[in-house]
Amino acid sequence: MTILFEPDRRWSGHLAPQLGPGLLTTSRLEDVERLLADRHAEPLVLFGPGTDAALALEFAARQRVSRPAVGVLLLREFLDVETMGQALRAGVRDVVDARDIVAVRAACGRSLEVSRHLLGAAPAGGGQPGPAARVVTVFSAKGGVGKSTLATNLAVSLAEGGRRRVCLVDLDLAFGDVGIMLQLTPERGIADAVAAVDRVDATLVRALLTPYAPGVDVLLAPVGPSDAERIGRDLVAKVLAAARTLVDYVVVDTPAAFTEPVLAAFDVSDVHVLVATPDVPVLKNLRVAMDTLDLLGLRGENRLVVLNRGDARVGLTPADVERVLKTPITAQIPSSRDVPVSINRGVPIVVEKPNHPVSAAIRDLALGRIARQNPPRARGLRDRLGRPGAR
Repeated sequence: MTILFEPDRRWSGHLAPQLGPGLLTTSRLEDVERLLADRHAEPLVLFGPGTDAALALEFAARQRVSRPAVGVLLLREFLDVETMGQALRAGVRDVVDARDIVAVRAACGRSLEVSRHLLGAAPAGGGQPGPAARVVTVFSAKGGVGKSTLATNLAVSLAEGGRRRVCLVDLDLAFGDVGIMLQLTPERGIADAVAAVDRVDATLVRALLTPYAPGVDVLLAPVGPSDAERIGRDLVAKVLAAARTLVDYVVVDTPAAFTEPVLAAFDVSDVHVLVATPDVPVLKNLRVAMDTLDLLGLRGENRLVVLNRGDARVGLTPADVERVLKTPITAQIPSSRDVPVSINRGVPIVVEKPNHPVSAAIRDLALGRIARQNPPRARGLRDRLGRPGAR
């Protein structure tokens, strides 16, 4: 059930025909309360641009406590950052430009899907709700090895054009590149969860996601490096736990350092994708990082080692790499000038050139190794931090 609350008849007359049959329109808040009391499935309330924002936010805050499955969207004629921040903190799932009907419909669809999950209903397309999403953390011990490129392409590959739902999280909080690589406007992201750290849930996280492609939503890193300092381990753990209830896969891009947020991601990850290139400094750092993961109780059964630019003629063969790392290479991705070209265009190479050898290698890693295997969950880090001798 979708309700449009709009006191201005011009706006209700404009929006109602474009939002499809079955939409209920009213200008009386008591009508909204009465309809919600009837416990219709998948409840969604849209507050039109003619609505006082304070009324909508107060309504959303009440529903968040009394009826958490009720989705609330705020439609505005002009978007501003302050209103968006206040709305998200109040429990509004999204703030959308009322003039962009495509965006409004997409936001409605996302909200209805969240409500299905919260109500325990079967997801769209039939079947029963599946288990929590698998978390795939992509990590490298040194920058410049193509980690973010791999993470973005893995997310798109796992989604398979919308067959699966994937949340791509940019956890490089100080210098995240996912947004610019995908040409996404950073209107919201993980930094907006700081003010609601005690109320992080699926509704909040859903509202903070930026749609990218069918099946792929992105949780963007902060715009300014200073915001990274406000995002701690506990907040990241809560955000990832909430994200897992919304999608089939959560792909986490990380910085080349064991920060507290990165450790929080490793703690809940089902798969650790470790990226290297055939360079001695990179391999040395990765070997040290793997030893650290071992000390923290994150054993190799969850680990996939990816050799990027594996065919580069730089004096090290894949056999040399395996000897240095003391572990088999899971996948090799060839070197190609088409990869930086795709980055500069803001289109993942698996989308721009799906038949390219690089695309084929990434797709095989995503669908042949990550999607089809179910490695055992790693033991948690929380009890091992501060115990360097623990095994």
